[in-house]
Amino acid sequence: MAMSREEKKAAIILAAIAATEGLWVVVNARDSRRFIAYMGFSGPSAPLAGWIVAALVFAGFTGLAMRLPSVRANLVRPSVLKLLGLGVAITACFLEEVVFRKLLMDGVQRAGHPVVIQVLASGLLFGAAHGVWGAFRGSVAAAVGATVATGLLGVGLAVTYVASARILAPCVVSHFLINAFAEPGLVLAAVRGEMGGIARRSRLRAG
Repeated sequence: MAMSREEKKAAIILAAIAATEGLWVVVNARDSRRFIAYMGFSGPSAPLAGWIVAALVFAGFTGLAMRLPSVRANLVRPSVLKLLGLGVAITACFLEEVVFRKLLMDGVQRAGHPVVIQVLASGLLFGAAHGVWGAFRGSVAAAVGATVATGLLGVGLAVTYVASARILAPCVVSHFLINAFAEPGLVLAAVRGEMGGIARRSRLRAG
């Protein structure tokens, strides 16, 4: 089945994300033993609470994302977008968890700020970084919607990091699953302007 213009645009975006973040993974994973340990998959194990929170974040965010038609349609459907989404999942779950959880939250902690500030900073910056999705549509409303949605995900993953005794593995697995299932549809939703509805619903609730 031929891809639509919007699907082709989403495919290009997913490929670009996978390539750029994949370069970081390739460079840093050359010492595989050290890389695996840093990501929390060897050495001390994360407590069960961390894995439970990770599962809840995956289920909760994916469930909310399925309110977008493009996410529902592409959740499990085999396609080029799904294949590229898996590439993004493999790369983003490592790079973004290192940046927005390990480096950012540990840095805020070293600066003397409490856990609440660490979690909020992680969620805010994670959401702001993904607000660029609005540029895919050229829409401020879409940018706000993407920032709100991914900011909430960032908070959830930050809570997972804390619940995991600051071991990354549960965050990495949760992030991978979210990207593998929801990311293709989320990028397509951004291209189609579906995320603008999130911003509109947020304004209505605030009003």
